Amino acid sequence: MEPENFDEEWWTAILAYEGENEDELIAEYPSNEPSRPAQTVEFDWEVIERIYRQDEVVVVTVHAFNRGGLLVRGFCFQGFVPNSHLVRSSTGNGRQKSSHQYVGQSIRVKIIEFNPEQKRVVLSERAAGAGKGKRSELYHSIREGMKVSGVVTNVTNFGAFIDLGGVEGLVHVSEISWGRVVNPADHLTIGMQVHVVILKTNTDDGRIALSIKRLQPNPWENIARRYKPGDIVPATITTLAGFGAFARLEEGVEGLIHLSSMPMLEAPDRLSDMLHPGDCVHVRILHLDVSRRRLGLALVQIE
Repeated sequence: MEPENFDEEWWTAILAYEGENEDELIAEYPSNEPSRPAQTVEFDWEVIERIYRQDEVVVVTVHAFNRGGLLVRGFCFQGFVPNSHLVRSSTGNGRQKSSHQYVGQSIRVKIIEFNPEQKRVVLSERAAGAGKGKRSELYHSIREGMKVSGVVTNVTNFGAFIDLGGVEGLVHVSEISWGRVVNPADHLTIGMQVHVVILKTNTDDGRIALSIKRLQPNPWENIARRYKPGDIVPATITTLAGFGAFARLEEGVEGLIHLSSMPMLEAPDRLSDMLHPGDCVHVRILHLDVSRRRLGLALVQIE
């Protein structure tokens, strides 16, 4: 099921490059070049939309950069190319080209997102490598429920973007694993090849929702058949929190051991003295809500 705030999070992910906020995307020129006043570019949104809809490759000039990527100018717009969408070639010493080496150069890109109200255009050099019209071909060839493979191009705090061969889809954090995912970067890294299933496509805005976890059986269904409140089962501590600890059952599902369910704990601030991630324990199942994927546990024994 597609997350309710999918649209909002898609844009946030596009702009949240390397932990930066959009307001922090300030142009930085190489230290050996004098600072120059920004040039005003008149946006032609009809042309921009046509370029996007027809999946055209355009040539832009890099005029500045920051930690997140490159600021570029085209004939009717200016925009931003994130680092994750650059094809960085190696220089003579074998190292990848740095951002300041792009300044003044022309690169081929595709428009992957645009927002007239905010005068925002996001582009991709990597997508341009697929050639004109590839996005349309892919949209017509994929369907919901199809299993495909791709490459991780960007990891954010609420999911990861996957390149499917010219277009990108988003795996929301809730679709990475059936277990609890605190940080997607613990599960996925840029450049990793992954298998995904397509949850939803929208040709109007070019967004594709993907899932990794749905390639595996839903362990919650097995939990409901196998366990009942009162059962004592083995588990592994995964995370400590201010209100207790999370423990993973052998099926991969995690539940919460609340502080109130640890009778042997002397004081809440001594939790880290008693439990550590990786500890093997035995827990009693207090309550099990499969529909909400909630599992309440009580600590019985630390092995």
